[in-house]
Amino acid sequence: MAPTVTVGLDDSPESRAAAEWAAREALLRRLPLEIFLVQEPSPRRVARTPLLDLEKYRQWAERTAHESAEGIRLRHPGLDVTAEVLTGTVADVLCEAAGHAELLVLGSRGLGRLGGHLVGSVALAVVARAERPVVLVRAGEQAADEHLPDPAGVPSAAAPYRPVVLGLDLDRPDGTLTEFAFDAAARRRAPLRAVHAWPEPPTSFHDLDDVPGDVDVHDSLERGQAALLTRTLQPWRQKFTDVEVIEASRCGSAAQVLVAASHDASLVVVGRRVRTGLFGAHIGHVTQAALHHVAAPVAVVARG
Repeated sequence: MAPTVTVGLDDSPESRAAAEWAAREALLRRLPLEIFLVQEPSPRRVARTPLLDLEKYRQWAERTAHESAEGIRLRHPGLDVTAEVLTGTVADVLCEAAGHAELLVLGSRGLGRLGGHLVGSVALAVVARAERPVVLVRAGEQAADEHLPDPAGVPSAAAPYRPVVLGLDLDRPDGTLTEFAFDAAARRRAPLRAVHAWPEPPTSFHDLDDVPGDVDVHDSLERGQAALLTRTLQPWRQKFTDVEVIEASRCGSAAQVLVAASHDASLVVVGRRVRTGLFGAHIGHVTQAALHHVAAPVAVVARG
């Protein structure tokens, strides 16, 4: 099947914001946009309200998907848009849809411009299981939010993009994750800020002036980790020569370092290890932190 950008729709404010973001991304990638509205066979609200007409529910789903597609075509001329209503368990259907897409876009309830995402159980299930990249978009996300202010200080989608931020684990670097981030930056003509966190050395250096040995250990680690980040990125710099790369190697908690480095991002790219346990798939604490504390759209890329 030909690649697409796919978005899950349910007519909530967050899914409408996701559909608009997906339309802009499809134009950047020169791909068609697919809109899927998933109709559950026995939706919970029907079970709670026996008088609700299932036929009217089906008609509502068809009308919502159609009107969404028509609106996007009007706002984004030239974009190839299709809409379809599917039946099944929402997470299962969206995971299957993600398998045929270049990326899947979902909405998440926003926590305010300085907050992050309030991720529902369906979105978390899809993020944890999907093999293709999944992007979560906050309710209220606007095109101008991804861009720097114009010279007058006014938010404008015509201004350059804010940086794309990539969270890297240098113990387990993954080419799929890194390439996705470089490609996203290249398409936006935006800088790429590659962020790597490393833990404090085992010795204590709360008062560095009194413990010169600890200062030496810290400085040595800092230089070594910065050099490792540079070496890891070098092949990608050579492949994406037009992308400005900002290297950020910091001592501290990986989750806190990534969130702090993402305050002005247009897109944050994080990885999810493909693994399962007794309680199903996991997405990791750093990805959890990004989803809950980063205001920008967050792309979660499955890695081996």
